[in-house]
Amino acid sequence: MGKTLAEKILSDRSGTDARAHDIVISRVDLVFVQDTTGPLTIRLFKEAGFESAANPSRTVLFMDHAAPSPARQLSTDHVVMREFGRDCGCVVSEVGEGVCHQIVAERYARPGDVIVGADSHSVTAGALGAFGTGMGSSDVAVAMALGKNWFRVPESLQVSLSGRLSTMVCSKDLILHLIGLIGADGATYMALEFSGPGVDTLSVPDRLVVSNMAVEAGAKVGLFPSDERTRDYLMQVGRASDYVPLAADRDAQYAQRIAVALDSLVPVVSCPHTVDNVRPAVELGDVHVDQVFVGTCTNGRLEDIALVADMVAGRKKSPATRFLVAPASRDVLLQAIEKGYVASLVEFGAVILPPGCAACLGLHQGIPGDGEVCLSTANRNFKGRMGNPDAYVYLASPATAAATVLCGVITDPREIV
Repeated sequence: MGKTLAEKILSDRSGTDARAHDIVISRVDLVFVQDTTGPLTIRLFKEAGFESAANPSRTVLFMDHAAPSPARQLSTDHVVMREFGRDCGCVVSEVGEGVCHQIVAERYARPGDVIVGADSHSVTAGALGAFGTGMGSSDVAVAMALGKNWFRVPESLQVSLSGRLSTMVCSKDLILHLIGLIGADGATYMALEFSGPGVDTLSVPDRLVVSNMAVEAGAKVGLFPSDERTRDYLMQVGRASDYVPLAADRDAQYAQRIAVALDSLVPVVSCPHTVDNVRPAVELGDVHVDQVFVGTCTNGRLEDIALVADMVAGRKKSPATRFLVAPASRDVLLQAIEKGYVASLVEFGAVILPPGCAACLGLHQGIPGDGEVCLSTANRNFKGRMGNPDAYVYLASPATAAATVLCGVITDPREIV
């Protein structure tokens, strides 16, 4: 009997014939924390009596959630992380380098890897065929010290894609559609595995968006095969040697199967206060938006910034709507500057934030006021998510974000082309 992608990766890394529901002890290829979870992980690491990391060069401490730090305690947390990195020889990703999940994709994730992060959106690495998953700080501390951890092999839900996304429909619309279809708990502790001829039409940046939000349906991982698109991406970021082909077996067994025709999708929006509260953008034209935020580990990539810059070029911003843009990494920012996107956006009226999480989790750099509405390209819209429980967060694609900042109300991007 064939194996799913999740079963294949965990079989290889555990040296067992791993099947769904099995408990395995697997090698961990990359461990990382960020600055809201890292200090707790470090404390637990020390309390357990550990003194060194099993693989320091593959243990990364990211300062991205509060970067630059807006408060004394958060700055002190950064000090703790820097000191630990120095003492243990771990990699320290400094303020301004960018969001952990983007940098993991750019520099670290390899097809077939097992990657654990003390952040739920560590599933992002699944876009490169890696078993990327989030864990609690205690489990991550163990993985950091021992280079391995235990996993329950997840059942898999196969999402078979056909067709191609239409103009002004983005991969964000695909994953929001899927979450709206199956619900926020529709894939709890399952592997969402994407397959079918439609997969070939999605670039790795497209896939990163989808894998990133797999956890919003409760999934343990969101996996794409490692194919020619993967090879192209790894070549672009200077890591061609990391490429290996990887796909599920044709006779793999799935707990559930869903078919999605990409060309049938339309721009959609996730409405407050749950990610699975999904409606077509065209139905929400009476919703005034005070702030549009483009960025985060979901949609802060060069492709997203390019799309938005092209859509707003030569047009005027809605005077009643603020516009924030946060590149996901330093490399993204540099490329956006080189290509002229940053200058174009600043001239349009955007505020460019430093590479990092920015307003996404509500620590700083864009917290909405009482009663205000923010349309964001982030991955969560829970009550209070952006730092104010009396504000309203809508989630949408970069194309819908650009259309909205032009019109001042939630707008289907197909209406302004």
